Amino acid sequence: MKFALTAVALTTITSCSKTTEEDPTSIQPTPNVLVDENEQYYQNPIIHVDYSDPDVVAVNGNYYMTASSFNAAPGLPILHSTDLVNWQLINYALPKQVPQNHFATPRHGEGVWAPNIRYHDGKFWIFYPDPDFGIYVTTTTDPAKAWSEPKLILAGKGIIDPTPLWDDDGKAYLLHAWAKSRAGFNNVLSLREMSADAMQVSDEYTNIVDGANFKNYRTIEGPKFYKRNGFYYIFAPAGGVDLGWQTVFRAQDIQGPYQGKVVMEQGDSLTNGPHQGSWIHTDLAEDWFIHFQAKKAYGRIVHLQPMQWKNGWPVIGIDDDGDGIGNPVSRHIRPKTANYTGEKKLNISDEFNQDTLALQWQWNANPHESWYSLSAKPEHLRLYAQPKVPTTGDNLWMTPNLLVQKLPAEAFQAIAKFTVSDNMQNVQTGLTIFGEDYAWIGLSPNDQDGHDIVIMQCHGARKGCDEKQQEKLVESLNSKIILLRVIVQPGAHAIFSYKTPDMPRYRIIGEHFQAKEGRWVGAKVGIFAVTTNGSASSEQYVDFDYLRISRY
Repeated sequence: MKFALTAVALTTITSCSKTTEEDPTSIQPTPNVLVDENEQYYQNPIIHVDYSDPDVVAVNGNYYMTASSFNAAPGLPILHSTDLVNWQLINYALPKQVPQNHFATPRHGEGVWAPNIRYHDGKFWIFYPDPDFGIYVTTTTDPAKAWSEPKLILAGKGIIDPTPLWDDDGKAYLLHAWAKSRAGFNNVLSLREMSADAMQVSDEYTNIVDGANFKNYRTIEGPKFYKRNGFYYIFAPAGGVDLGWQTVFRAQDIQGPYQGKVVMEQGDSLTNGPHQGSWIHTDLAEDWFIHFQAKKAYGRIVHLQPMQWKNGWPVIGIDDDGDGIGNPVSRHIRPKTANYTGEKKLNISDEFNQDTLALQWQWNANPHESWYSLSAKPEHLRLYAQPKVPTTGDNLWMTPNLLVQKLPAEAFQAIAKFTVSDNMQNVQTGLTIFGEDYAWIGLSPNDQDGHDIVIMQCHGARKGCDEKQQEKLVESLNSKIILLRVIVQPGAHAIFSYKTPDMPRYRIIGEHFQAKEGRWVGAKVGIFAVTTNGSASSEQYVDFDYLRISRY
């Protein structure tokens, strides 16, 4: 075969102390030994990955985080840490998005918006919104294992960002925000009564926080509901994703009236829009706040801030001038922990030598078993070519079988090694940096019933564009084995190159590509195999040996 080359479920904030042999969250504390002075400090961001709208619950010295996942499947990632700095992805609460048929098609920007994870009554709970369907809840006794089938507990368009509170008197409540794109209004937080088992939520609600009553407030959303020392506290971002700030509202009656106070803003720091996250009170009596920073093509990356209480109000970050408004830290002393286990990084590579895909992978829509196999060829991922979906033009935007993961660092290299099948007629395959603008390097059919190695780009895929070939290097290629590489430099500038086993080094094709975020998400790196004639056959496939990613 020849180719041509072309270029809040807690009622009060307390630490859970129940530890039994049956409790999957229990740990055996060990001394917190820090042998190196540098290990006594952490650096922000703690996760330079797009875990948007992070929320964390603390249970017995363990911390569990979830985040928005929008249209990607699986959804609702579950991350675990014992020190709030080093995190590992351990599971997803949603194997597939629901309703499953609806999300069989890519629904960019839809799906899972800002979730809330809580521990209550011996269970972990996640309340999450779908702006087009309403509020769902899913539960488990072990976050690393299966979660219950999501139950729609409050139906309605535009109801978003739920946060529960089980009060001291046995009553339960659900607080939420509104999406203007669906409801016609926003900047309001609404309170509803909820059954203790969270299976029923009242249709009636009261607006207990209205941004119109606070000077210069806009887009109040993403609330987290807590109770401390007899006060009800609502932690909520305001001012918008990129340049907003973190506010806290408090009242002695759950219905209000609520006072509001800015508790963290960018100030003199380099961290724009520091807001929307989770207050964590640890077993060792420290308070911390995890939040995101919007960073264009990288998505919403995760920061950790120290937090203190002064005169009944939290101060998040460092308040050098004493005005009660904190600014984000870039470096700080670590949280105390009884179980420091050393520095860890999120897994980002995959040798495809396991029975399942590595956890960092997600699909562009709910996956189908016919799309891939990890057993057809040992220690390889076989992608069966599926039809390219031209809804918004000759592009990949609405193609469901893109296998993608979040950009893993500010600068990194990704190398995909694959072998093509004998029947590659009308098949495109490659390595992509994917967003509303995207580019890919790989194989594409040519006019001589062969294939070219190409660089393709598409700008404005969400609104509609056709892929354009960027460069063509005409040479013969006798190998079925091809390695594709992309280097992403700071600022999300990508350089693509390729090689075959008989080439001494990689050869660059095309020019710099500026990566761009997707719909409410960061850009992604991924692989794919599609057909351009609308057909699908088990005889047309690409075997990927690995995707190896190195951070710089």
